Amino acid sequence: MFFICIILIAVLFSAREYDHTKYISTTGKVIRNGNASSKIIAFACNVDWGSEILPSMFQIFNDNNIKITFFVTGNWAEKNPHLLREMYLRGHEIGNHGYGHKLCSKIEKEEIREEIKNTEEVVKNLTGSDTTLFAPPSGDYDERTVSICEEMGYKIILWSIDTIDWKPDSTADKIKNRVMEKPLNGAIVLMHPKSETVKALPEIINFIRSQGVEIVPVGRLIEKQ
Repeated sequence: MFFICIILIAVLFSAREYDHTKYISTTGKVIRNGNASSKIIAFACNVDWGSEILPSMFQIFNDNNIKITFFVTGNWAEKNPHLLREMYLRGHEIGNHGYGHKLCSKIEKEEIREEIKNTEEVVKNLTGSDTTLFAPPSGDYDERTVSICEEMGYKIILWSIDTIDWKPDSTADKIKNRVMEKPLNGAIVLMHPKSETVKALPEIINFIRSQGVEIVPVGRLIEKQ
């Protein structure tokens, strides 16, 4: 009976470790969305590739007077310092997406820390700006990730609306529908620098504004959480 109890405790601990909902509801350090009663929505664009698409995204956001959050990998930032600086100078928020786009649950604890810290240093050196928001690659994280981010003063950012724009069959129409069919208030919309996303953005922006919802960076969305 003693050994059965030990096994049950181990199983429960393992399940708890990877229960993402638990961390969202009890720590406040893992965030999928803001206040559902608010009339604001945040755009989060994860950047590890797609450099050739970013100027078009910048132009659309500039034309519509919109600031968003770009979560960049350190590896990408080092290779594209001009684009990172342009993001920053245009007033967009810069978030941390790890250095090499590694899955946090698949690497050692110290490597998780290094992925975040190395990107933090790259962004700081190139823009003078600190990063305090971490978007784990592929939304993958575990208990260690939550603990490390808390120690480092980071909040983990996920999403409530996924455009799934990285898939080859994701057309502009599919991307638009994935946004328009979901609750907008307090949402975080995940996107990437893809050509079909660029095609979809003007209509998405117009639709969101027609609902009386303002588009803001993630930091502003969650500032009161």
